[in-house]
Amino acid sequence: MTFASRLAAVLSAALMCWTVPASAQQPPPPAYPAQQPPPVYPAQQPPGAYPAQQPPAAYPPPQRQAGPETFGPDELVSAGHKFFGNVSRGLASVIERAVSQWGLPNGYVLGEEGSGAFVAGLRYGEGTLYTKNAGDLRVYWQGPSVGFDWGGDGARTMTLVYNLPATNAIYQRFVGIDGSAYIVGGFGMTALTANNIVLVPIRSGIGLRLGANVGYLKYTPRATWNPF
Repeated sequence: MTFASRLAAVLSAALMCWTVPASAQQPPPPAYPAQQPPPVYPAQQPPGAYPAQQPPAAYPPPQRQAGPETFGPDELVSAGHKFFGNVSRGLASVIERAVSQWGLPNGYVLGEEGSGAFVAGLRYGEGTLYTKNAGDLRVYWQGPSVGFDWGGDGARTMTLVYNLPATNAIYQRFVGIDGSAYIVGGFGMTALTANNIVLVPIRSGIGLRLGANVGYLKYTPRATWNPF
């Protein structure tokens, strides 16, 4: 091989070295950690929107099953029928109305009262308080009655007693609307209250009282003519 041919071979090899791609000579790029997926947030409410509210819890209905201290509707209707001397759907309706509003009483009074008023008048009565576990108690009641009432009445009265802590707790003054708030079949129902005790007199007799009697009834252990 001549000198010229050797020189050509050397130059050819040198050119091949310079034509190697630059990318092959560069180091590989640094590896980066894989990106995390974006966090998922709960769906946002549109402006002015409020989360749906749960319906309010339903309150239990008034108790209707007689217990060791309370009287059931059947017991009250039976006692009332014996006391009033007749079987009346009106009495059962009034008792059902009272039970639906106040539940079951833990006592009741059977007695008689007399009163009469045109614009103002007086009411007197006497009877016996009956309970299941605290014995029976003789009671008297009296009080003024002011309202748009008419007619005198001498009526048998059955009074349902609620939340009575002790028998002698009935000896106090009860205030309320002493008018026949509910009348059906010859029977009228009213309501009075004092210190969380509720009295519901159920009356029947000549001249059921009409309108709103604004006054009070005072229960005492002995009869008295003083309504105050």
